[in-house]
Amino acid sequence: MDSNNFRFLFLGVSVIFTLAVAYILTSPNSSEQEVVVSQLAIPAIDAEPTDLLVKNSDIGKTIALIPKKADFQYTESKILTHHIKQGESISTIFSSLNLSKVDLHKVIHANDLGRQFASISPGKILYINTGSNGQLQQLIYHKNSIDTLKAQRSADQFNVELISKSVKKTIASTQAIINRSLFLDGQDAGLSDKLIMQLAGIFAWDIDFALSIRKDDAFTVVYEKVFVDNIEIDKSTILAAEFINQGRTYIAVRFEQEDGSAEYFTPDGKSIHKTFLRTPIEFARISSRFNLKRKHPVLNRIRAHKGVDYAARTGTSIKTTGNGKITFRGRKGGYGRVVIVQHGQKYSSLYAHMSSFKRGQKVGSVVKQGQTIGYVGKSGLATGPHLHYEFRVNGVHKNPLTVKLPKAKSIKKSLLASFKKQTQPLIARLNPVKEEMLIVHYKTE
Repeated sequence: MDSNNFRFLFLGVSVIFTLAVAYILTSPNSSEQEVVVSQLAIPAIDAEPTDLLVKNSDIGKTIALIPKKADFQYTESKILTHHIKQGESISTIFSSLNLSKVDLHKVIHANDLGRQFASISPGKILYINTGSNGQLQQLIYHKNSIDTLKAQRSADQFNVELISKSVKKTIASTQAIINRSLFLDGQDAGLSDKLIMQLAGIFAWDIDFALSIRKDDAFTVVYEKVFVDNIEIDKSTILAAEFINQGRTYIAVRFEQEDGSAEYFTPDGKSIHKTFLRTPIEFARISSRFNLKRKHPVLNRIRAHKGVDYAARTGTSIKTTGNGKITFRGRKGGYGRVVIVQHGQKYSSLYAHMSSFKRGQKVGSVVKQGQTIGYVGKSGLATGPHLHYEFRVNGVHKNPLTVKLPKAKSIKKSLLASFKKQTQPLIARLNPVKEEMLIVHYKTE
C-alpha cells in the first residue's frame, strides 16, 4: 500500500471517530449514553484500496465500507458519557461500568495529573472510550470551562495530560448609586449575581447587608473579565471596590501573592477579613433585636432577648461567624436545635431554632469562618422560621450588631513593597469611575 493511499484511509477512519464524538456532545443529556464506533484493524499488507465510503446511521453507528481488495478486520469501540452523581467516586463508577480497577490504578498513578481523576465532582461528565473487549482506551474529564483532563492508553500504560483552552483577561469597571436594592442596581450596572455576591462578601465584615443598606449608598467596582475562545465565562473576579454606606467609605483591593493565594486589604495594607463576620446569614431581615427587656412572643412575658433574630426561609444556610470549634450540637429547651461555637478562649457564638444540622459535623469539629453549620427553621419556641444568633465575650452576652470586633491584621512588612506596586494602579482606577458616577447622578437630580 503506498503512503498516499494509507494516509487517505487513516483520514477516513479519523472522520468516523470525530462524527461519533460529535454525536455524543450534541445528544440530549442523560445519565449515560453509549455510541458504538466501527474501527479498522489494518494488517501490514500491501494493498491498494479503492474508494472509502463513510455513512452515518440515525442510531449513532458509524459504518466504514472497506475496499474489497484489502482483507481488513473490524473492531468495535464504545464511547460512553457518564454524568457524575452525588456520592459517586471514580472507583464506584469503574465498578458500575465493569471497567478494570488495574487500569484505574495505572491512570491515577501515571503522573501527578493522574491523581486529579480521584477528585471528580458531581454534576460534571466523564467520557469513556473502550475497545471491543471492554478495555479502557481513553478517559476524559472536563474539570471546568478551561481545563480538560485526558488519559490515553499507550500499550499497557496510560499517558495523562491537562489540556487548557486559550484564556484572555480584560479589566472592566462599573458603578452604581443604590435606589432600589444592591441586587437590582448591581444588575443594572452590568454586574452578574456572582459578582454582586463577591462584593457583599468582601465588605461583610464591616457592613450588615441585611440591615445597613440605605438609598443613595453607592459602590464602584474594578473587576477582571475572563474570555475562553473569545466567549466570556462566569469567572470574573473583583480587583478593587469602594462602598459608601451611610456616609462611611470602605475600600478594598485584591492582593495576590507568588503562591497564588489572594486576599483583600485596605489601601494601607490592613486585611478586610476580620476575626468575625457581622452576620451569620446573607441578606436576611432582622425580625427582633438585642433587647434585655423584650416581651417574649410565645411566653407573653418580659424575658431578655440576648441576641438578634434573622427572619429567613426554612432551609436557608447558617454560617459560623468566625473560626472555632463546635462545643454543643443538639436540642436546648426553647432554643430548639442549637449549635454553639467556641472561638478561642474569649469569644463564643450561638445559633438556634435550626431545622437541621450540617451533615458531617459533630461536637469537637473545627469550623472555618463562613462555613455552613446548619439551616434555618423554627424548632423550639418559635413563631416562624428564623435564626436566633448570640455573641458572647468572656461568657457575657453582647449585642452582635454593635459589639466591637477584633481589629484586622496588617500585611507583612516584607510584602508591603510588592503590595503597593500591585494594588496602587487598581486603586487609581476607582477614582475616575466614581467621579463619572457622581457627575451623572447629580445631573439627573
